[in-house]
Amino acid sequence: MKFIIRRLKGIIIAINGMFFLLKNEEAIKVQSFVFLIIIALGFYFEITSKEWIIHIILIGFILTTEALNTVAEKICDLINPKYDERIKLIKDISAGAVSFAVLSSLIILLIIYFPYIKQLINSI
Repeated sequence: MKFIIRRLKGIIIAINGMFFLLKNEEAIKVQSFVFLIIIALGFYFEITSKEWIIHIILIGFILTTEALNTVAEKICDLINPKYDERIKLIKDISAGAVSFAVLSSLIILLIIYFPYIKQLINSI
């Protein structure tokens, strides 16, 4: 029984973290809005199950890297709230990781949507 209670507490903690990110992090808010548009496009173009799976993986990938970026920034601010070139480098690298995730995901989404968009343009 203790095992189940600990698991439930862990789930509640994780959900609280997700809500914190959605409420407080502008990048997460913007990305979530973009994801809603991408999901709407998926429904509009009636993408395949495999393409939906790829969408879900990419959304999770971007949100996870953004969350880890936020963690890195919060830890850096806790360690040294004043400006420090070393802290700046850590934050820049962390933001760069998010950029890699976003750019690679964008390329994959373009590959997925190109045939659908091409077909739509040709039908006009």
